[in-house]
Amino acid sequence: MFKRSPSLTEQTRQYIRERILRNEYRDGRIPSETELAAALKVSRTTVRDALSKLENEGAIIRKQGVGTFVNPSGLQVKARLEEIWSYEEVLRAHGYTPDVKVLDISEQRADAAIAKPLTLPDESDVLVIKKLFLGNTLPVIYTQDIIPAAFIQCHYDEEDVRHPVYEFLESCCGHILSYYLSDIVPVVADAELAETLQIDPGAAVLAFEEIGYNADGHPILWAKSWFRDDLLRFRLIRRNA
Repeated sequence: MFKRSPSLTEQTRQYIRERILRNEYRDGRIPSETELAAALKVSRTTVRDALSKLENEGAIIRKQGVGTFVNPSGLQVKARLEEIWSYEEVLRAHGYTPDVKVLDISEQRADAAIAKPLTLPDESDVLVIKKLFLGNTLPVIYTQDIIPAAFIQCHYDEEDVRHPVYEFLESCCGHILSYYLSDIVPVVADAELAETLQIDPGAAVLAFEEIGYNADGHPILWAKSWFRDDLLRFRLIRRNA
């Protein structure tokens, strides 16, 4: 029933989650591992792993000797902060129709605040990409992605940088983004940010300051994202250890 990529476990997780979101499980009860494995033509191990992922996400609850059930509270978590999502996916998960505008693409000389975390020599050139993500035509997320210019291996245009930055890194730079080290910080909107996000100057804004790394632990990306708190909320489930 499923292709081999992405993994069978991930496809199974997505299938079950989509059915949960469509409220297709009667009384919120998830079929047994055996029933799901037969219906999806995958192994019980694959189903068990998929259910474990959904349980970790908070989407389901397993009750020993009773069964597995949808967890309505857990479904309020629209995007998992520990996973890399495209912002288009984040906006869709929050019920928006997403769009992206490329505001600026330029090559600049990196200052010390950028060069140091990217382990670049002094006065190295970097590519700076500024984008605005819209939800139902409203500005929701403003981003700046900074990539060492020496990484760029092909000609690129605006359409190339419209795609998620991890796709651009792979297709045009030959680097695969493995993970981010992220700081979540409150920011007071200056005049430029306020105009971009259509908010009042001085308003509080949530921001991510991130360094992206490849699988070898080498920094390949400096990124910062600003979010309109009135239009987008991040939730997470905190468990008792």
